[in-house]
Amino acid sequence: MSTQTIHFAPSVPITAPVSDPDPIVGDRVELQLLTTLKCNLKCTYCSLGVGEVLGSQTELGYDIDQLAAFIDSHLKGKEIYVTFYGGEPTLNQDMMRAVMARFPAFRYQLQTNGTLLDDLPGWVLAKLSNILVSIDGGEAITDGYRGRGIWRQVIRNLNHVHERVGGTITARVTWGNADTTFEELDELASAIEAIDYVYWQFVADEMYGGDAVEKRKAVLVKLIDRFFARGDRLYPLVPIMGIVRNKVLPNRGRELYAGLTQCRVSTHLINVMPNGQIYPCPDMMYAHAMQMGEIQGNWLKRSPLQPTPEMPCEGCEAFSWCRRNCMKNLWLGYVKNDLRYRANVVEPICELIRFMGREIDRHDPHAWFANLSVPARQRLLGAEVYEYVEIMP
Repeated sequence: MSTQTIHFAPSVPITAPVSDPDPIVGDRVELQLLTTLKCNLKCTYCSLGVGEVLGSQTELGYDIDQLAAFIDSHLKGKEIYVTFYGGEPTLNQDMMRAVMARFPAFRYQLQTNGTLLDDLPGWVLAKLSNILVSIDGGEAITDGYRGRGIWRQVIRNLNHVHERVGGTITARVTWGNADTTFEELDELASAIEAIDYVYWQFVADEMYGGDAVEKRKAVLVKLIDRFFARGDRLYPLVPIMGIVRNKVLPNRGRELYAGLTQCRVSTHLINVMPNGQIYPCPDMMYAHAMQMGEIQGNWLKRSPLQPTPEMPCEGCEAFSWCRRNCMKNLWLGYVKNDLRYRANVVEPICELIRFMGREIDRHDPHAWFANLSVPARQRLLGAEVYEYVEIMP
């Protein structure tokens, strides 16, 4: 693992702030380690492009002993699961292997574009509880965002490695194109053997104009119909699974997140940049006011992304099962009061989530759950993948 020290931006504190006594809520923490901010693709919607974060750090500014000291100081006694993130994390396999060897009892997830999966050694694949692989839908849409031939390369790699992966493989779809079809998402969920779950996230960009919301609603109707069509096994779409779970057993939507947000940034998700700075949200690492810690200085404070009175969530019909969804969107739309972002991104996404709730209610999820097979019921309530994705789209 590289231990080359990089030059820090002037915003990095010279004197470490005093750490909060218990900045992590609860007894588990997701330690998201960005192995590098370099990437081998140039996806058109990449959130790390904001603030020119992508590509800005290619070497680690801390070593594994400093990471171990930080963990011992601030995360001791907690259940820790590590997500390797980037950039493209597999471009720094040395760091991944070193962390896995140093902390063998941790759980591990990899979030990747999937193009280099076939280069990972078998023992690394075997230790992964989940691989979150970025696919944007079908071949034409994925290649349109990521480059010609990428969809086929990723699917080929998934087929190559899936028997050696210790846990599950989840397709992570950034639903940016309003022309994404039911058939494309259904293929990922049901026709590709190497994919265990599909998770989509409504893109946090201005792609909801014209009839874009109505087009997405038409696809959602078909996906939700498909979800409730069977009672012996689950249709593995995590956003629908998560909403149904939260409607049937609302306590599940609160217990791991202290009733705050299911994107975890208010409670127990910390993102470590290659230079050692720590932020609550991987999409806001350009905002220095959001810094909540540092590996080298060995300090950690409570996440600054917390619910505020400006956020209208508690009066929303979806609040009991949505639990505020994306704190970054809420912070930009209501705390920073970015009216354009609120109107063009936040409010359309919230409308789509409310629409999903109404469509699910139309299928009487409590009655459906009562007739669900025991294995499917257990999977709906306790799928481990819920801990690795945001649950809400």
